[in-house]
Amino acid sequence: MDTPTEFTFTDYQPYDFANRRHIGPSPDEMASMLKTIGFDSLDALIDATVPEAIRLKEPLKWAPPMTEREALDTLRDTANRNQVLVSLIGQGYYGTITPPVIQRNILENPAWYTAYTPYQPEISQGRLEALINFQTMVSDLTALDVANASLLDEATAAAEAMAMAKRVAKSKSNTFFADENCHPQTIELLQTRAAPLGWTVVVGDPVEDLVPADVFGAIFQYPGTYGHLTDFSDAISSLHAENAIAIVAADILALTLLKPPGEMGADIAVGCTQRFGVPMGYGGPHAAYMAVKDAYKRSMPGRLAGVSIDARGNRAYRLSLQTREQHIRREKATSNICTAQVLLAVMASMYAVFHGPKGLKAIAQGVHLKTVRLVQGLEKLGYTVEPETFFDTVTVDVGHMQGLILRAAVAEGVNLRKVGTTKIGISLDERTRPATLEAVWRAFGGTFQIGDFQPEYRLPKGQLRKSEYLTHPIFHMNRAESEMTRYMRRLADRDLALDRSMIPLGSCTMKLNATAEMLPITWPEFSDLHPFVPADQAEGYKAMIDDLSDKLCAITGYDAISMQPNSGAQGEYAGLLTIRDYHVANGEAHRTICLIPTSAHGTNPASAQMAGMVVVPVKATENGDVDMEDFRAKAEQHSANLSCCMITYPSTHGVFEETVREICEITHQHGGQVYLDGANMNAMVGLSRPGDIGSDVSHLNLHKTFCIPHGGGGPGMGPIGVKAHLAKHLPGHEATDGRSGAVSAAPFGSASILPISWSYCLMMGGEGLTQATKVAILNANYIAARLAGSYDVLYTSKNGRVAHECIIDTRPLADSAGVTVDDVAKRLIDCGFHAPTMSWPVAGTLMIEPTESETKAELDRFCDAMLAIRDEVRAIEDGRMDKADNPLKNAPHTVEDLVGEWNRPYSREQACFPPGAFRVDKYWPPVNRVDNVYGDRNLICTCPPVEAYAEAAE
Repeated sequence: MDTPTEFTFTDYQPYDFANRRHIGPSPDEMASMLKTIGFDSLDALIDATVPEAIRLKEPLKWAPPMTEREALDTLRDTANRNQVLVSLIGQGYYGTITPPVIQRNILENPAWYTAYTPYQPEISQGRLEALINFQTMVSDLTALDVANASLLDEATAAAEAMAMAKRVAKSKSNTFFADENCHPQTIELLQTRAAPLGWTVVVGDPVEDLVPADVFGAIFQYPGTYGHLTDFSDAISSLHAENAIAIVAADILALTLLKPPGEMGADIAVGCTQRFGVPMGYGGPHAAYMAVKDAYKRSMPGRLAGVSIDARGNRAYRLSLQTREQHIRREKATSNICTAQVLLAVMASMYAVFHGPKGLKAIAQGVHLKTVRLVQGLEKLGYTVEPETFFDTVTVDVGHMQGLILRAAVAEGVNLRKVGTTKIGISLDERTRPATLEAVWRAFGGTFQIGDFQPEYRLPKGQLRKSEYLTHPIFHMNRAESEMTRYMRRLADRDLALDRSMIPLGSCTMKLNATAEMLPITWPEFSDLHPFVPADQAEGYKAMIDDLSDKLCAITGYDAISMQPNSGAQGEYAGLLTIRDYHVANGEAHRTICLIPTSAHGTNPASAQMAGMVVVPVKATENGDVDMEDFRAKAEQHSANLSCCMITYPSTHGVFEETVREICEITHQHGGQVYLDGANMNAMVGLSRPGDIGSDVSHLNLHKTFCIPHGGGGPGMGPIGVKAHLAKHLPGHEATDGRSGAVSAAPFGSASILPISWSYCLMMGGEGLTQATKVAILNANYIAARLAGSYDVLYTSKNGRVAHECIIDTRPLADSAGVTVDDVAKRLIDCGFHAPTMSWPVAGTLMIEPTESETKAELDRFCDAMLAIRDEVRAIEDGRMDKADNPLKNAPHTVEDLVGEWNRPYSREQACFPPGAFRVDKYWPPVNRVDNVYGDRNLICTCPPVEAYAEAAE
């Protein structure tokens, strides 16, 4: 019998859970990787990679890292500081019931929330089908021809619609009309967006104040923010007579009962799908929608999922008309939209699938009938209630009793809406229960019970919907939970997300979204708050946002943070507006020139254009750096009018440029401000700070560096940090601070996902965050070293190092073997990988970012796959493999390639099981290579006809 081992206290070594959660390689694996690269230590690699001139002199300092349990306890204590009352505030945000089957299988499922934007359609068929369902749902309910795959929120969707109207209208006016019954946050966003472009927004009564000949477009709210229901058909006709565009912002649930915008003649409809099963979340994230007439589909902003075919002629989905997107159009873009709200759009579409048209109509009827009963009680108490006909919202004139009633309602556990000084707004929803109505009556001085009143309809008879909607079979499936669960599982299995393999996308930082960080977002204390509740009911949110802001300031070297932007592109836009406002306040409104390197991400020039700036491109040198001679010359040439420069650091090419301080100094010498794009903060946290380098403002992609998941193409958060002199010019919000300049509908953007980034910072601590950055750089250099000799790394520093990402050159393969970057990307699918970023920032190349989350085994699997692909290319080069009929040209291969006739000059095994692919847990793409040209020529953006489903079932 073995003698038990004796333990002493000095033997005790605490296990580093924090680093092992987010940092993939073990210490032994790091040592092996460093040996491959040629370094003795991680610090030596960092010293050779990050210029000494920009390095932090002191480490990040705050409390020691928490364990998962400690962090969750902290989150629980913080959540408990929020007061969750029943919200009847309305104003575009409503209580909703998330079907548990959707919460568990979509919102809480990493197969859905860790996926990337569906730019590689073959591995995104599940998400794309769900988005086609979403687009069909929106198109049907609005009675318009084409809908996009979601926008950020209703107010920004309205602003996008205004810009689109200006683009397509034949009117030469620079004035836009906004219905005074639009939600206040929508009007505020319209004004923000119009100001830098020199447009005027006139707010007024559509009957009394609209002069169609004087405007290029108009927007109407339906139902109005105070409950009014108006048929805008006549107003829309008058706009069309003057070549102007008509937009209707419509409540998606109300459209199940009311005449839809398309039947009024509207050109564009916008709105939000939040009340289709997506919690309010103190403002977001929620999927906005936009639908348009067919004539305007190619001018619509955002993404558009469409139907095409694959190489076998089978139905396949893809993103259509991508040439509309800002990253291609750059400074000629009219929108900087770079993301959507895919995860939330999927939830909303599944809500419609789950309930079907009859279920949605029943929910809407139930909401309306409860509102009628509420009004009957208020009328019995003698109050004047407006309007006479309504859907779910009414306004009550209470005179000097307003404050007393609002406080009485809060005492009853209910929030109502303060309207002016003498009125109260009330909006009901599917969560409203009889007890809620009785509580509201008590607040108004009544003691009624729900049975005291008989329901009746008070909808305007002339506006009742007569047309059908959601007629496609997908909305009539058997909604037994077993079938719903299987449907969502089938779609998830068609996709490749982080729960299956690494996604080595350069610039997009597809890193771990830890389970412990995701748990709090569905806690009701975070998810059930209306964004406009009284401040004393959101003290937990305030504490969290304040502490996260402090931590982000410590990380970036900035003095203030705005959490309002709800995407990276919104952050860019907000930062540029901050700079613009600074110059205007200093009497220098003429400063409108923005210097942007040609290598910058497409959102940079698009955002600058939207902010009313004139983009002046700056050349890049052969090694990818900013051409300092050209930069200096352009700065001097435009010195009198220089507003700012926009740079990305580390550079888009994956290198720490040595001249970054000089760029900042030159810009400041000529009176400009420096905007440093924070997309690559994953390579800087704990090592270098933008605010110390000389930058004045940056946006941070919390959905990249700070662990908020990409969700298949959204949600995101893009808060901006600024130096002290810009702090007072940050975006305001009328609902919270009474200041103008809002860039998002809610004061704190998509606040309900901020617990993810906060808990990430709590559990990592300053030391852990710094270690994560170092390992991200290690992993990138390890991949570059392993691929060296087979592929050229396009850009490196003077020491031969890359930052957190590297660009490998696949262009020589096209010359030697006819193999394109697309062929390599599709062959990687056979190996079980999402491709790296293709053809950006250099056409024909692949940009690889492994992040710190991946283990050495996964990095090696990826490298083995890439090296095997190079061997296949050599076989073509040597004549051992056919140049036109080979695994690369025919990739990806599906299960169908394992059966039936096989007449290709390579084996089925080589086709389907290349190096890197798992034998047992093989990922099988559901379609072969998708035909993009066919999809654009035959644009179909709604669910395919019934016959297509029948064919697919055979």
